[in-house]
Parts: sequence; C-alpha cells; structure tokens
Amino acid sequence: MEGEVKLTDKPPGVQAYKKRYKDARASYLNRMRWAVSLYYFAMGLTFASWASRIPDIKAYLNLSEADLGSVLFAIPLGQLLMMPFSGRLATKCGRHKTAVIGLSCYVVSLTTLGLGTERWHLLAALFFFGMFSNLTNISINTQGVYTEGLFKRPIMSSFHGAWSAAGFTGALTGLGMMALKLTPAMHFAIISATLLAVVLYNYKYLIRVKAPVAAKKKKLFSKPHPTLVWLGVIGFCCMLSEGIMFDWSGVYFKDVVKAPGAFVVVGYTSFMVMMASGRFAGDYIIRKFGRKRVMQISGCLISIGLFSAVLFPYIITAALSFMLVGLGVSTIVPTIYSVAGRTPNVPPGIALTAVSSVSFLGFMIGPPVIGYIAHATSLKISFAIVGIFGFFISILVTRIKAIE
Repeated sequence: MEGEVKLTDKPPGVQAYKKRYKDARASYLNRMRWAVSLYYFAMGLTFASWASRIPDIKAYLNLSEADLGSVLFAIPLGQLLMMPFSGRLATKCGRHKTAVIGLSCYVVSLTTLGLGTERWHLLAALFFFGMFSNLTNISINTQGVYTEGLFKRPIMSSFHGAWSAAGFTGALTGLGMMALKLTPAMHFAIISATLLAVVLYNYKYLIRVKAPVAAKKKKLFSKPHPTLVWLGVIGFCCMLSEGIMFDWSGVYFKDVVKAPGAFVVVGYTSFMVMMASGRFAGDYIIRKFGRKRVMQISGCLISIGLFSAVLFPYIITAALSFMLVGLGVSTIVPTIYSVAGRTPNVPPGIALTAVSSVSFLGFMIGPPVIGYIAHATSLKISFAIVGIFGFFISILVTRIKAIE
C-alpha cells in the first residue's frame, strides 16, 4: 500500500524513559505492569457490567430491538465527540493523569446507567459513558504501549487479556447479581465503588512520560499516515464484531436461542472466556507464528463463528460458535495498537487516536445497525451480515506490509 513505513522497535520516548529506570528492579517493573493491567481490568469490568444487564434494562424500559439500537448510538456518539481530544489531552496533560481521571469518571458514570426511568435518561447517561470510555481507552492503551517498551518481549496482548478477563468476571458478576435479585442500579453502584478504590490505589505506579516537543505543535485535526488508517480499518472490522457480541449476545440467546432465565448470559460468557484465553496466550502465539499469520487465521475464525451461530441456534452450538468469535477477535486489537504505537515520529497517544477514530466506528455503526436490520428482517440475518467482516480482516492483513 502507499505510504508504508517501517516501525521502530520502541515507541517515541521509551528509550529516554528506560534510562530513568535503568536501575529499577525487575520486581518494580512487574509492579508497574500489574498496575497497568489492573487499569485494563477496571476498564473492562466497567463495560462488562453494563453489557451484562442490557437485557434487563431493555425489558424495564420496554425497548424493541430498533429502540435499543437507537439508544446504543449514544455510546459511540460520545466516543466520537471525544476522539479528537483524547490523544491531545493524553499527550499534553500526561498519560498517567488522563488515565486516572478518565477511568475514575468512566467508573462513576456506570452508576447513572441503572438510574434512568425514561429512554432519554438512558440516552444521556450512555452519551457521557461513551465520552469517558474513549478518553480512558486512549490513555490506558498509551500506558500499555509505553509499558511494553520497557520489556524485551511483547506484552500488549496480556493487557487486553486483563480487559477480557474483566469481561468474563463482569458476566459472572451480572449472573450473581441477577440471582440475588439486585437491580442494575445497585449492581453498578457496588462495582463502581470497588473499581474506584483500585484505580486510586494503583495511580502511583503508572508510567509518566513527557510528550515530544514536536508533537505539541501539530494541528488538532491532521491527516493520519495511511498505514494508521488501514490499521484502523482492520480495527473497524474487528470492533464491529466485538460490538455486536457485547451488546447483542444476550439478546441473541434470549430471542433466537431461546435460552431460559439466567442462561441468556451463556453466549456472552462463552465469548469473553475465549477472548481472554486467546489474549493471555496471544503474545506467545504471535512470537511463534508472526502477527500476519495469526491475524489472517483470526479473521477467518470470526466469520466461521458467526455463521455457525446463525446456522445452529441452540445453546451448546451457539456457545461454541461464540467461542470461535472470541478467539478470533482476541489478538487483533492488541496487535494493531502495538503496531500503531511504534510508528516513528508519531506519539503513541496520537497514533492510537488515529487508529481508534476509524476502529470505533465499528462500535458506533455495529450495534445500532444490528438493531435496525433485526427489526426489518431478523437477528440471525444481521449476525450473518457481520460475519462477512471477518474475511475482510484476513484480506486486509495480507496487504499491509507493516504487519509482519
């Protein structure tokens, strides 16, 4: 593709940062890694807690599939509004500051999602939830890129594994909260209080890196490098698949699979278990087989999983199909973030913003459009359409030389 660039081994600023910590013990570096991992976990558990109660909130507000699709637009709209500013704020104010402020606001905003009694209440809450989500995502992934630069091996996938493990934890927690007959508001309040303590306790272990001087002089809106755009397109296809699993897996199991009672979370749990497992094993698998081959296979698994769920809509077969989707999406986003963060002459926060700006359109378009397609046809057809995007990933990965 035009404009291909060779990636540096480390993101800008890491070499200087390593000198500052050249005498640090391995145990301290590991503690920093744990702090960043816990931030990923907190970010993931916040979203998973919301996702686990979507069917309950949908029923409480008496929303149809189309209504839910419209309401879900609020999250990506908030993310989209925040995208031009997240990377700049992280670069200017310091990634550690925006990480703790963004994540704290994100965690606290979770409590508002269970308080609404009208549709517009939920719309407003989800809009701010999306804004803080984007700021948190850019800041914490920038922390992940810099932390990976302090080690001699890939560790980005394990960070996203912590996020996925949080998704699994959130699904189980949601199941437990429903069994205890706790309302979403009570559920979210408990999670928020716990995670806020985790965020504040680990703040002192975050990496502090000053932005390159050249990065501060760039315009707010500037044309990204073509490589970053194509990485974003791959992220778009992956996040489109992730988005429907997060927002619609519970509805799919309830309305299509006809899973009884609390078994509606089986699909979401199956997806999250395999996504977490794939991410924890992802660093080793990528070292062994290479990024390109792993991502090509991952794209095919996404398509096979979604098509299988459509063809065999039963509890066991659908759960197994969702596992394939989870395994397929597991390493794609961590890989494109790691590759983007090592682009020369581009601060990681800015590079991740460029990639996320395209990628998160998948979250913006996916879940709402699924609702409209499902309303016009069926949820099975909408899942089948999304299944095509997995093959797109495999094709695009083959054409991008930056992915080795």
